[in-house]
Amino acid sequence: QVQLVESGGRLVQAGGSLRLSCAASGRSFSSYVVGWFRQAPGKEREFVAYINWSGGSTDYADSVKGRFTISRDNAKNTVYLEMNSLKPEDTAVYYCAARFGGSYDPYDYDYWGQGTQVTVSS
Repeated sequence: QVQLVESGGRLVQAGGSLRLSCAASGRSFSSYVVGWFRQAPGKEREFVAYINWSGGSTDYADSVKGRFTISRDNAKNTVYLEMNSLKPEDTAVYYCAARFGGSYDPYDYDYWGQGTQVTVSS
């Protein structure tokens, strides 16, 4: 079992930056792939980024490549999402999720946090 808690979301102006955190508790967290997803009102949950267990492999949605960076600190049981050059279309609830093995499909993930709201004003 893994429990995930996101934090760091807030209101920010376009062009600004935020760092989201996903703090995990439970055994063997360092064995899990962790993904970030987001869901805007009226839209489906979409893939943002994921990172493998060691941090040596990452992937990103095309819409955030070059602006967002995912990283992890297994000693702190925490995964981060650094978001730069934020746009109004980045406004969404951001969720972290965990599973064994990488995937872009949110339905493949076994454990989810409660989400943190990111709002980007124009």
